[in-house]
Amino acid sequence: MSVVELLWPAFVLAVALVFIHSVFGLEIIKRGVVFTDLAIGQIAAVGMALSVAFMDSQYQSAMTLLFALLAAVIITWATKKVQKIEAFIGLLYALGISSIMLILAQSAEGTELFSKLSAADILFTSSEDLYKSLLLYSGIAFVMFVLYPRMSGAKKEFLFFAMLALTVTSSVQSAGVLVVFALLIAPSFAGLSQRKTKPFVFACLFGSVSIVLALFGSYYLDLPTGYAIIFVTVLFSLVFVVISSIMSSKKRVNEK
Repeated sequence: MSVVELLWPAFVLAVALVFIHSVFGLEIIKRGVVFTDLAIGQIAAVGMALSVAFMDSQYQSAMTLLFALLAAVIITWATKKVQKIEAFIGLLYALGISSIMLILAQSAEGTELFSKLSAADILFTSSEDLYKSLLLYSGIAFVMFVLYPRMSGAKKEFLFFAMLALTVTSSVQSAGVLVVFALLIAPSFAGLSQRKTKPFVFACLFGSVSIVLALFGSYYLDLPTGYAIIFVTVLFSLVFVVISSIMSSKKRVNEK
């Protein structure tokens, strides 16, 4: 059996993760609230940690979604009412990660669980888990491409963060908080740093190539999958943005 036949659910899930996070990543970078996803992901992980530490992992999805929606409500309110919103979101993130450490300290497997919450292994994703994720992401994509543009005001703002919370609830459980953050920001950052292709299309292609290379590297070099995804996508994005910036600077100088 070839590696593609063995790992195809992981490859499809990886591309789906890039697609759905690019939908939100472009908007979050434009708004200048980059740490929003990280804060929602971290608060969502608090619900997951509570389930693991005190409920024998029962109600894990419900607890994760509950805390993700709670974070979405708080951030929706804060973006309208609080000045220096990045500082507020940064503190929310710090509150989330410290809560997780305190909760997992009650478990003998706390360190291992924290590592899984940060960057999980998607390499051996089952086809059943893949289909569930694809169904969820299809519904979210329908809402964001069809319903979201027709709304306005506070309802539109809440819908955006609610859909982000729903996305994060699923992806944090399958990939981990830091992987989700990397996929949300790195491909979208590269997409917004070029002008030859639509940012969303570029982000999806750029992120898909990066994450597939990371999966191959993880499999053949026996590296932790989550951190391999973070390393490759972030490195590729930073290199691309630096090269794009240098080329843009030279072009502006030549035009003067």
